[in-house]
Amino acid sequence: MNRDEILKAIEEKYDTLGVPVDSMLEGLLHSTPITYWDYIQTDALLGLQTPRTTQPDEMVFIMYHQVNELLFKMILWEIDQVAKTIEVTADKFSMHLGRISRYFDMLCSSFTVMADGMEREQYLKFRNTLTPASGFQSAQYRKIEFASTELINLIDVRFRDNIDRNSSFKNAYNHLYWQAAGKNYTTGQKSTLLNLFEKKYMGDFIDFMEDYNDINLSLKFQQLPKEIQENEDLIKAMRHYDYTVNVKWVMAHYNAAAKYIGGNDSELKATGGSNWRKYMHPKYQRRIFYPYLWSEEELKNWGTF
Repeated sequence: MNRDEILKAIEEKYDTLGVPVDSMLEGLLHSTPITYWDYIQTDALLGLQTPRTTQPDEMVFIMYHQVNELLFKMILWEIDQVAKTIEVTADKFSMHLGRISRYFDMLCSSFTVMADGMEREQYLKFRNTLTPASGFQSAQYRKIEFASTELINLIDVRFRDNIDRNSSFKNAYNHLYWQAAGKNYTTGQKSTLLNLFEKKYMGDFIDFMEDYNDINLSLKFQQLPKEIQENEDLIKAMRHYDYTVNVKWVMAHYNAAAKYIGGNDSELKATGGSNWRKYMHPKYQRRIFYPYLWSEEELKNWGTF
C-alpha cells in the first residue's frame, strides 16, 4: 500500500469505530516510542518472584514453574485457534498441534532445570514451606486437559462405566482422575490441597468444561470429513501430542520428583500430601486423549513404551 492508501484505510477504520481520525493522529504526534521493556513488561515480570525461605535454589523452583505457566498459556492460545474455528483444515489442525507439541517438548526437556539445577538438601528445606501448595493446583494445565479431549477420558478409570455425556458437569468434575490425589472416595473427605483448589477454581472449571464439551480437540478431529481424519500427517500430530502430554511430560515430572522425594524407606509424600507415584504414573491413571488413534497393544501398554 502506498501512503495515500494507508491514510485512507486508517480513516475508514476509525470512521467505523466512531473515532475522529484527526484525534487519533494528534495522539500519535504526542506519544513516546515504545521500548522493549515496556512492551514485554520486563520489570513487572522480574518482580514476580517471592521466595519464602533463605534457600537460594528456591528461586530456581519459583521461576521454573512461572515459565511453565507462561508455556501453558501459549498452549491454550494455540488450542483455541483450532477449537474456536468453525471449519478447520487438516493443515491448520496439524500446524497448531505442531506448535503445541513443541511447547510440551520444551516442557519435557526443561525438567533437567529442576532435576539437575537444584541441590536436594536445599529443596528438602524449602519444600515444607510450600505445604499444602502443589503443581497439582495449576489451573491452566487442567484447562489444557479439558480442551484437548472428551471429558470421559479424564474420568478416574474406576468410575467411567457410571458416567456418560448425560451426566452433570458437577458429577463428572467430582470423578476426574486427579480427584484421587486429594480425595478419599470411601469417606468423601477432601484434603486441604483439594479444598483450596476448588474454592478458587471449581466454578471456573465447570464453566470451562461446558464451553469445550463440543469443541475440544478430540471432537473437532472426529467432526472432520473422513478423508481429513485419515490424513497421515494429522494423525501423526495427534498421536505425538497425546503421547507427549500424557506419557513423556508426565514421566519427566515423575522422574524429577523421584530424585527429590523418592527413595525406598525414606520416601516422602508430595507437598500436597498425595501418593505421588500412583497419581503421576501414566500406567495407573491411563490419561489418553485420543484412544481411537492407538492400537489395542499400545493401549494395553500405555505408559510403559
